[in-house]
Amino acid sequence: MTVSDRIRIKDVRVLSDNHYVLKTTTFEWRRANGAWQTQHRETYDRGNGATLLPYNLAQRTVVLVRQFRYPAYVNGHDDLLIEAAAGLLDDESPEVRIRAEAEEETGYRLGEIRKVFEAFMSPGSVTEKLHFFVAEYQPGMQVGSGGGIASEGEDIEVLVLPIDEALAMVADGRIADAKTIMLLQYAALNIFR
Repeated sequence: MTVSDRIRIKDVRVLSDNHYVLKTTTFEWRRANGAWQTQHRETYDRGNGATLLPYNLAQRTVVLVRQFRYPAYVNGHDDLLIEAAAGLLDDESPEVRIRAEAEEETGYRLGEIRKVFEAFMSPGSVTEKLHFFVAEYQPGMQVGSGGGIASEGEDIEVLVLPIDEALAMVADGRIADAKTIMLLQYAALNIFR
């Protein structure tokens, strides 16, 4: 039996279509014991995205960005977030989009990029799936200052950090972004061994 065999959608209403789409859905779910149960869920659809960690193996460094995130702020994070470069796909392939995002945010035009995995970041309410990439960088690949696109509200600082310092920042809470933690842990286990 597939999930499609276990769900009956009864009603879907759009609550907001301002910038992204917020819906409320009523459905019946067939429980493991065979009984049908009516449930209600809200889903937030902002599209799928991609994220990338540039690393330099010889220098043992990674490139991250620091920026203001309003949702983190209203949830008690009174600081800028340190993150891996990321962005929504906007009807492009993950590879094409993450190259553009990396250059916009970090200023690096990367060569070979490698997809390492995909993950749903908050599957209880957000539909977004992220595509995770890594790429080796060299200082000569920096073609701009990064910083994002000001007209889109981006005000991004570029950070080049030793991998050990970045991992220490995860441990002490200075890096609190899930996608970034996942990429740094991937790098620690698979790149900087």
